[in-house]
Amino acid sequence: MFEFGFTEEQQMLREMVRDFTNNEIKPVASQIDEQEAIPENLIKQIAELGILGVAFPEKYGGGGFGEVGYCITQEEIARGCMSTATFIGAHQSIGANAIYIGGTEEQKQKYLVPLAAGEKIAAFCLTEAQAGSDSFHLKTKATLDGDEWVLNGEKLWITNGAIADIASIFARTEKGISGFIVETDTEGFQPGPPEKKMGIRGSKTNAITLDNVRVPKENLLGRDGRGFIIAMRTLDAGRLGLGAACLGAAKELLQMSTLYAKQREQFNQTISHFQAIQFMLADMATMIYNMESIVYRTAVDYDKGKNISKQSAMVKYYCSEALDKIADYAVQIHGGMGYSKELPVERFYRDSRINRIFEGTNEIQRIIIAKDVLKKNGVM
Repeated sequence: MFEFGFTEEQQMLREMVRDFTNNEIKPVASQIDEQEAIPENLIKQIAELGILGVAFPEKYGGGGFGEVGYCITQEEIARGCMSTATFIGAHQSIGANAIYIGGTEEQKQKYLVPLAAGEKIAAFCLTEAQAGSDSFHLKTKATLDGDEWVLNGEKLWITNGAIADIASIFARTEKGISGFIVETDTEGFQPGPPEKKMGIRGSKTNAITLDNVRVPKENLLGRDGRGFIIAMRTLDAGRLGLGAACLGAAKELLQMSTLYAKQREQFNQTISHFQAIQFMLADMATMIYNMESIVYRTAVDYDKGKNISKQSAMVKYYCSEALDKIADYAVQIHGGMGYSKELPVERFYRDSRINRIFEGTNEIQRIIIAKDVLKKNGVM
């Protein structure tokens, strides 16, 4: 039997982040999109609020709110700006979380503590030109040379790639795929120019070239050859946070659409009286109810230490598909104004599309879900 309710502390966290989003993020969200950058002072404010480490235990400088708390913050941040939510997710949910999941106590004290405090920014480097959905066949190599690992290769589509101080990088060794903690000021770590994107334009996305990047032996993340497991466990949490961001954006779109429908007049009445509009609003609300249910149910299981690989795939798949539909309804309800940059609906529409692609395409999520279903039904 599943039962869930937010604690008083979690409600206070939500109110704090919601107020911050309303007062600090929403007023500059359009600027973030147009200038393709999140202002440094805004990142500093986010760090000072503790948002960049909200999920991690207090002993590592985090807020101690776990995955439920992290999903709350991502939901509220995404109501204002999905680029900012993407920046936070790449930093906390995958970049820093890989260290939390696979790192030693010494590595956590050295790297996770400043990351959780927002003193340093993290990135997660897995994807390559021929290893996107098929990430197991990555080509970046790591060779042990005395007391150092030497990394060579190229990573693509790395969020925070040019602004990160610490990168969790995955490369192939003689024993398989391994993870490494790399300080980005190391010689040979070379970010490429920022990608020009359709949406989430404010989040920095870069290719990363690794040219004989020398990493101390003690920066191996977990055991040699066991890095792929760390990467996949990290992405489980990343997909869950992505679902929470989709939920926040969906709620904002429903609110904007409802208000607009109650104000816009056609045929001597507001369009909220038309059944066609009512049905779209009803569909949006129903999808949001489902999104919220699976996001927080899965977050609770994650915090209990349960394996959520299938569930997080479901969250990512369903929430991203639902958000695309909700964003499309929102544009339709707003009519021509929904297609204009004058209103944020247009930005949300562009921002929503990437969610079906990154953190593993939705086709991959369906494969993950199907394999689990077949296995549990005795087929595999």
